[in-house]
Amino acid sequence: MNSRRTFLYQSAAAAALVSAPWVARSQGAKPVKVGILHPVTGALAYSGQQCRLGALLAVEDINKAGGIKSLGGAPLEAVLGDAQSRPEAGSAEVEKMNEAGVSAIVGAYASAICLATTQTAAKYNLPHVVDVGVADQIVERGLKNTFRFGPGYRACSERAITDLAALNDAAGKPAKTVMIVHEDSLFGTGTAALLSKSLPQHGFEVKDVVKHPNPTRDFNNIVLRMKSLNPDIVIPANYYNEYALLLRAMKQQKVQPKAIYSVLGGAASSYKFLKEFPDIANGIIDCNHWFNPKDARVAPLKARVEEKGAYFSYEVFMTYTAVLLLADALERAKSADRAAIIDALASSTFSDNIMPYGPTKFVNGQNTGAQPLLTQVIGGDIKVVIPADYRQADPIFPLKA
Repeated sequence: MNSRRTFLYQSAAAAALVSAPWVARSQGAKPVKVGILHPVTGALAYSGQQCRLGALLAVEDINKAGGIKSLGGAPLEAVLGDAQSRPEAGSAEVEKMNEAGVSAIVGAYASAICLATTQTAAKYNLPHVVDVGVADQIVERGLKNTFRFGPGYRACSERAITDLAALNDAAGKPAKTVMIVHEDSLFGTGTAALLSKSLPQHGFEVKDVVKHPNPTRDFNNIVLRMKSLNPDIVIPANYYNEYALLLRAMKQQKVQPKAIYSVLGGAASSYKFLKEFPDIANGIIDCNHWFNPKDARVAPLKARVEEKGAYFSYEVFMTYTAVLLLADALERAKSADRAAIIDALASSTFSDNIMPYGPTKFVNGQNTGAQPLLTQVIGGDIKVVIPADYRQADPIFPLKA
């Protein structure tokens, strides 16, 4: 998919909100301004643009359905911001959004950016719904304005290790050694630290933990190290571009571990990777954000995303749902006042969504009803393999005997 084309589409879609017919029907109600903040340029541009697309689709659906009914059908008005893949730029955008009079912010994808934007928003008691950012520090600072809808990396890492141990036990414990490769920001470093601490408690020897900058364009030396250590399992924790380059380098150097088991980022949670690298993707497992595959609303939404020339990635449906969560809070708050929205979010029981979550319950800003799923590339498609409630196929482990 052409990133420039997608970015232009999203910008045009935002502009179209002010002239759409469902907005015109609600002229008597004052629009509620909502900040949509993501890194749509820079190293994280692909994921940021995907997030923006999900947010705009949600705004479109909410407005088509009559806007915020408790506010007389008030439409949502998206105020777009670009964090430029840098925390300081994200903070500057929050300042602009505050001056523009937004009632809340949804964003900002990357953990390091979310850490900065939520802190800046707190100065103004500005509600900030975190769509993806997995670093648990985001919700451990006592910020009353911050609400993360998805699971953090601690919950994801614990789930990943538990499921990996179960898979290995069921197969007769063929895998004994692990190598972790991670990007060096808050997300990758934090995830790797949790994994390297917990894996030995489940009988795995961690051969090495290798970090790399983001961006990185050459993984040959890391793969040479991998080849010399010959781990049974390789666990990558990095963003899309680096993930793809790492696995391409592994294929070129004919490194074939018994399993590639990704945590929060991988082929088994990316239709883009599946299309671009089908020869590499087969069999890869990922513990990541995923939708409820049994929800009838998923297929139509996925089709709409693909009609726009985009992939139905976790960034899209996570941010889409985060905007729906905010709209639900606005309905119950019956106000665009920031304090009222914060109170409504704090007492949320939102459950009408396409995620495999229990009812939303925020404890210190974290949705305790959120959970990741385990997916695997099987037969040229992405299938949920764990837990059993959402299973579409039995897991294949190990991939290499």
